[in-house]
Amino acid sequence: MSKQEQTKVAIVTGGSAGIGRATALAFARNGRKVAVADINVEEGQKTVDMIKDEGYEAFFIKTDVGKHDQVKAMVEKTVEKYGRLDCAFNNAGIEGEQAPTADCSVENWQRVIDINLNGVWYSMKYEIPEMLKTGGGSIVNMASVAGRVGFTNIPAYTASKHGVNGLTKTAALEYAQQNIRVNAVCPGIIKTKMIDRFTGGTEEGMEQMKSMEPIGRMGDPEEVADAVMFLCSKKASFITGHPLVVDGGFVAQ
Repeated sequence: MSKQEQTKVAIVTGGSAGIGRATALAFARNGRKVAVADINVEEGQKTVDMIKDEGYEAFFIKTDVGKHDQVKAMVEKTVEKYGRLDCAFNNAGIEGEQAPTADCSVENWQRVIDINLNGVWYSMKYEIPEMLKTGGGSIVNMASVAGRVGFTNIPAYTASKHGVNGLTKTAALEYAQQNIRVNAVCPGIIKTKMIDRFTGGTEEGMEQMKSMEPIGRMGDPEEVADAVMFLCSKKASFITGHPLVVDGGFVAQ
């Protein structure tokens, strides 16, 4: 690993658990200083402690990505502490309540869109100018297989993730010649607390989820983190505007 690589800085939103925590750890192990952002202070700080216990550098910023002023402060605090920003994983998101489209409440719709879609836009709005100052960077946005196909009973979530993929492609085109690459990951069914909520934590529910995956199992958060690391690496230098599925074959069906 080069000295230049060791000085790079990454932001991970939604870094308190699951894919966000796995990716924050992966960034640290790949030589990045990491700003871990989340609304959950206790679990977010736990992620930072895990990184520090392995001998790497990180700090926590309490951030509600649905509020643009907090996202702006998140980026400012990161640059104030570490002097630059090179990578970002805009991961924070929620699934919202389950209901058919006509029964989806206005409150649920607004909350899911605020966090999942507006939060990604707010993040890029403030991250991109900082990356431009230092010659470029790499952004990965959290989408979903629900951003590639339709899902019943989660209309706000599905719409938000389709929106993330569209926003990702737009930003990728806008900054392609300024050395900023923008991609998305579209995970399938990954073993996280979100899946526990969908299934109610029951064995029957978990087996039903597994049966939806052609590969015959759910994915691990670390497998998505590996995809993010690839997209942020020099090995992906010719990849931008791409929604990378990490889904065990789900959208191939």
